[in-house]
Amino acid sequence: MRKKLLLLSTLFSIITLAQNKQEDIKAIKSMCGCYEVQFNFTETFQPKKDSLYIASPTKKDWGLEWVELVEDTPNKIVMQHLLIVSDSMIIKHWRQDWLYENTDLYTFNKDLHWKYSKLDSKTVKGQWTQKVYQVDDSPRYEGSATWIHADGKHYWMNTTDAPLPRREHTIRNDYNVLKRRNIHEITAYGWLHEQDNVKIKRDDKGNDTEIAQEKGLDLYKKVDDSKCKAAQNWWKTNQFVWKNVRTKWQTIFDGKKDIYLEGKVDKKPLYSHLFSLKTNATKKESDTIIDSFIKK
Repeated sequence: MRKKLLLLSTLFSIITLAQNKQEDIKAIKSMCGCYEVQFNFTETFQPKKDSLYIASPTKKDWGLEWVELVEDTPNKIVMQHLLIVSDSMIIKHWRQDWLYENTDLYTFNKDLHWKYSKLDSKTVKGQWTQKVYQVDDSPRYEGSATWIHADGKHYWMNTTDAPLPRREHTIRNDYNVLKRRNIHEITAYGWLHEQDNVKIKRDDKGNDTEIAQEKGLDLYKKVDDSKCKAAQNWWKTNQFVWKNVRTKWQTIFDGKKDIYLEGKVDKKPLYSHLFSLKTNATKKESDTIIDSFIKK
C-alpha cells in the first residue's frame, strides 16, 4: 500500500512539474515581440548621511524594442533585444537566455570577474536560470528561481550581483557592484521588469559597503510587430555574425572556470570591436577579438 501511494505521489509530482514547465515556457516566450519601452530609475535611500554625496539623477527614457526568439528548445530559450533608434539605426541590445534546471552558474564578483559555481540538481528542480548578457554577449548576471503562477499572476523573481549598469558606469566610481532584485512579470499590456537594487562597494576581501538603494521600473507595452520591421530585417542580415559570437562564448562558459576580462584592448571596449565587424566576418575574426579580452 505504501509503495502504491509513493508511486502515485511521484507520478503526481512529475505531471504537475510538466504542466508548470509548459506554463513557464508560455510566460517566457510571451516576452518576445515588438514593444514600446519605458525605462525608469531613481535612487531611494542612502544608509549614511553625507552632505558631499551626490545621488544619480532620476532617469526616464523611452524606446522601441524588438525581442527576437533566437533559440527555442524544451530546456533553453534564447531572446535577443534590439533597440530601434530609427529605420536605419538598430542597436544590438541585451540578451536573455532561460535554462531549465540549469546547474552551471556564473556570479559576478567585481572588476570584470565572474565566479563559476556548480548548483545542486535538487536545489534547481523546476527552476529556470535567467542568464543576462552584455551587448557584446559577454556575461552580465545570472540567477535561478521558480516561475510563479498564482492568483492570475505570472512572475519570476531572483536576487543576484551585477556590474554597474551602462547608464552609470561612466559617471560613478564610488561603487562596483549592483545587487539586483529582478522581477519579471507578465501583464495585460505586455510585461514588466521591476528592480530593487543596492549599490555596493566591494573590497578585495569581499567586504561590502552599501552606498545607496535604487528602484527600477521597465515597462514593455506590446505593439504590432510591424512597428519593429526594421529590427527584424537587421537581424536577418546580422544574425550569422552574432551566432558565431555566441558560440565562442559558449565554449568559454563550457570551461566551467572563473572568467576575468580586460576592460579595453587597443583602447577600445569589446563591444566596439565586435560592432565594427562586417556582416560576412568569419568566426575566426570574432573568436580572435574575444580571445584578446580573456585574461589567462
